Amino acid sequence: MEKANIISIAKTTLEIEISELEKLKNRLDDDFVKAVETIHSAKGKLIVVGIGKSAHVGNKIVATLNSTGTPSQFLHASEAIHGDLGVIQKQDVVLCISLSGNSPEIVNLLPYLKDYSSSLIGMTGNKSSKLAEYSDIILDTHVDKEACPNKLAPTSSTTLQMALGDALAISLMELNDFKANDFAKFHPGGSLGKNLISKVDDFLSSQKPQVTENDTVKDVIISISSSRHGITVVTENNNIIGVITDGDLRRMLLKGDDISQVLAKDIMSANPKTVERTALAKEAMKILKDNNIGQLIVTENGKYFGIIDLHKLLDEGIN
Repeated sequence: MEKANIISIAKTTLEIEISELEKLKNRLDDDFVKAVETIHSAKGKLIVVGIGKSAHVGNKIVATLNSTGTPSQFLHASEAIHGDLGVIQKQDVVLCISLSGNSPEIVNLLPYLKDYSSSLIGMTGNKSSKLAEYSDIILDTHVDKEACPNKLAPTSSTTLQMALGDALAISLMELNDFKANDFAKFHPGGSLGKNLISKVDDFLSSQKPQVTENDTVKDVIISISSSRHGITVVTENNNIIGVITDGDLRRMLLKGDDISQVLAKDIMSANPKTVERTALAKEAMKILKDNNIGQLIVTENGKYFGIIDLHKLLDEGIN
């Protein structure tokens, strides 16, 4: 198959799904508002039920809801009838996803989903289905055309389910006034969470090289060599006067001058970039990137406290 044909097929697929998404957007109505308000006001959690491709969509919706402040749990329709219905409590809301709304596993569950929960929301492409009949609120996800040319593989329909799930999650997120710091609480181990809440202090080097302004070149070399950072800080009573890098030493040696009388103050760079230890790590990363440097001096109340390294932050997913 020619490359152009492959691109054409891909574009057609996207065009069909975009068209169906536009239709979904235009038919959003009070039922969507009721669904959001019902989930928001529930005293319990949201239980999302599905089978087949809708089950995969349901799992993703649950993951998005949980990470954005709406406690949720997925219940597989085929497992529910064999004991897992016990996860549903009377204060919970159920969101049941089924394109046809008439899948046997779903139909068998409907009386229990209705009876065991405080409210049943049906996300279906068939408003005449059993699911629609039992539901207190119907979210219409019907499609005029699947992207699959054989009309067999759920494509446009699952895209709509996923998108509508995102719309629910973001609406609830706004209602709950869910902010970046709240998001970080649920993502402490990932790079998203680290970028939102990690402080400079969390990544501080254990090494703290420093010299005084009157130390000799030999003292400077020993100090720089004592750490892996290729840098030492020139201080007076822990006040930062300047910084010397291994590059500064090389440049000094290339001049060919007598170095026996050279002191730290003679080769240091004054006014180095600094960051407070309580600042966010991403702020330190921005300073490092903006100034094209590999190390940053860390301060506490303006005094020299330590060093933070660019590569350490990169390794930890700070960007």
